[in-house]
Amino acid sequence: MSLYSLTVVCPVFREAESIDRFHQRLTSVLDGMTDRCTSSVIYAIDPSNDDTVDKVRELVLADCRTTALVMSNRFGHQMALLAGIDASDADAVIMLDSDLQHPPELLPDLLEKFEEGFDVVQTVRTKTERQGFLQRGLSRGFYRILNTLSDTEIVRGGADFRLLSRRVVEVFQRDIRERNQFLRGLIPWVGFRSCTIEFVAHERHAGKSNYSVARSIRLASDGLVSFSKAPLRLGITVGLSFAAVAFVYAFITAVVWLTNGSSPSGWTSLAMLVAGFSGVLLAFMGVLGLYIGAIFDEVKARPHYIIAERISR
Repeated sequence: MSLYSLTVVCPVFREAESIDRFHQRLTSVLDGMTDRCTSSVIYAIDPSNDDTVDKVRELVLADCRTTALVMSNRFGHQMALLAGIDASDADAVIMLDSDLQHPPELLPDLLEKFEEGFDVVQTVRTKTERQGFLQRGLSRGFYRILNTLSDTEIVRGGADFRLLSRRVVEVFQRDIRERNQFLRGLIPWVGFRSCTIEFVAHERHAGKSNYSVARSIRLASDGLVSFSKAPLRLGITVGLSFAAVAFVYAFITAVVWLTNGSSPSGWTSLAMLVAGFSGVLLAFMGVLGLYIGAIFDEVKARPHYIIAERISR
């Protein structure tokens, strides 16, 4: 097989302590594949209050195949990945995080599958070192719920560590431009020939996870809204169920009044029904708000990200 081009896209946020070690391991792997491909690295940086940008600038100046895109604001992990995808014209793009939880040493295995003709090579975490029980349970629960509600099968344990062929990249550059992108769902939805590779996610080399509980919940809600209308259908079902309960209660009240001439007791149960109905109604109004918010984001049509600085040699 003749030489092909490869771009490695690495989202970066607050990684000053680990970026040197990450770049060393990544370039060591790339240096060992010069007989297979020509390579380049794109660091997509969300700005932070540490010296991550300065450290990446030093890496770029020392390595001619490295480029950095510095965002004007924190647009998030998914948009950083999209910025790297948009900037690439390579035959293959590999995305991996720069915190060393995604081992760069797995890149040759991804390229081997690409050389076999696969357009998408998705990595799957079999284990995350020192991951808390609660975090592991929430992750498994999210994928179980999403796959139950969605028509698009999303690989459980699938990471944002994957390879995309040129034709898949062009689909995202040209056709898929929605605002709240959930790549773990969009890439299986796009289709093409795909396969998976399992790996063990290592503990972070340094620092703390940049995915707080709030950001994880937001990502989960974006995925649910993007790939399932089931919550809206559930709202209709629950509403009809409460209406049926109310109708039955009204029918019983009417029968008791006609036979005994008095209304039945049970104001406590009635109050509980009203309170329960109100709570469910408000909850589904919130669900409806999520979908309306997603529509609002699309209508505004703001840019996905803004690049404040491009660093290259």
